[in-house]
Amino acid sequence: MKRRTFLTILGSAGVVSALGTAKVAQAGPHTFPYYADSYGVLHDTTRCIGCRKCEEACNKVNHLPKPKKPFSDLTVCDTTRRTTEYQWTVVNKYKVNGKDVFRKLQCFHCNDPACASACFAKCFSKHPNGAVHYDGSQCVGCRYCMIACPFYVPGFQYDEAFDPLVQKCTFCEPLLNEGKLPGCVQACPKDALTFGRRSDLIRVARARMADNPSKYVNYIYGETDAGGTAWMVLSPAVGQAAAAVPVDDAPLAGDELKQLGLNTHLGNRPMGELTYGALGAVPMIVAFWPVLFGGAYAISKRREAMYKAEKDEKVKEAREDVAAAVDAAVRKIEETQGPGAADTARRAMTEALKARETECKCHGEDK
Repeated sequence: MKRRTFLTILGSAGVVSALGTAKVAQAGPHTFPYYADSYGVLHDTTRCIGCRKCEEACNKVNHLPKPKKPFSDLTVCDTTRRTTEYQWTVVNKYKVNGKDVFRKLQCFHCNDPACASACFAKCFSKHPNGAVHYDGSQCVGCRYCMIACPFYVPGFQYDEAFDPLVQKCTFCEPLLNEGKLPGCVQACPKDALTFGRRSDLIRVARARMADNPSKYVNYIYGETDAGGTAWMVLSPAVGQAAAAVPVDDAPLAGDELKQLGLNTHLGNRPMGELTYGALGAVPMIVAFWPVLFGGAYAISKRREAMYKAEKDEKVKEAREDVAAAVDAAVRKIEETQGPGAADTARRAMTEALKARETECKCHGEDK
C-alpha cells in the first residue's frame, strides 16, 4: 500500500466517523424512555443495621461463589467495598457526623443507563420493569460499560479467556418475572428496602421526610441524579436538623450524602448523553482498525525490505573490496617470495576471513 493511499483512507474514515458521531449525538438519550411506572427499590439507611442478610440472599439467588469471610462476619463492613464480578451487592459502614450508618450498594439501574449507551455490542438494555439487563452473548470484553458507569458497579469476569462476562446486579429479574420480590428485599429484616413502582416509592419517601423532618436529609438520592435511577436512597440527618434541599440541585444535598459515600456531583442530566456522541463512532473505529494496522504493517515491511536491500548491497561491496585487497597482497608475496608462499598466504587469509565472518554472525553483526 502506498503511503498516499493509506493516508487518504485514514482521512476519509475520519470524516465518515465524525459524521456518524454527529448522527448518534442527535439521537441522544431518546433511545431510552423514562419508565415512570417501572419498579424500583427505596433504601432507607436510617433502618439499615448492616446485618448483610441482603448480601447473603443475593449470593444464594444468583448462585455466586461463597466469600472468603462468612456473611455473619460484620467486620467486613468497616472497609469500604465495591461490587465485583462475584459480589453484586455489598453493605458498607460510613461515619455520618460521627455516627455509624450502613448503606447497601448495587447497580442503580439507571433510567438512562450510561453502560447501555457506551456498549457498541448492544449488550445492555433498559427493561420496562426497571431492570438494566445484560446479555453477554455478544460481549467482546471491551469494558466500556465499566468506564461509563458513574457508580463504578460492573465487575469483569474472565475465568474463561474466550468468554469474558460483565457481572452486576440483575434486579433479580427472573424473580420479578415470577411476580416475586428481589432476593435482598425479601431478606431484609428491618424493612430498610422497600420495593414498588418508582413513582409510588418517591411518594413514600416524601411522606417519611414530611413525617420526620429531623430524621432525614430532605433529598431523595436517585430521583433525578444522573437522570434518575430505579434504586433510590434516603439519608439520615445526623446531629442537626435536616435543611430543605432543592430537588433539582444534588450538590446542595448536604454533607450527609457525601459522608454516606454518595456522589452528589452527577447532576440531573442523563449520563447517556455524555457517552452517545463519543462512543457512537466506536463501530466505525472497530471496522477501520484492520485497515489502519494493515497500512501501518505494509509501511513497516516496506521499510524493512529497503533497509535489508541496502544492507546487502553494502555487504557485497565490502566483500568485493576485501577480495581485491587479498588478491593484491597475494600477488605482492608471489613477486617477492614465490608461488608457494603466495598459496600459503591466500589459504591463511581466507581461513581468517571465514573465522571472522562466523564470529560476527554469532554476535549478530554484519562486518
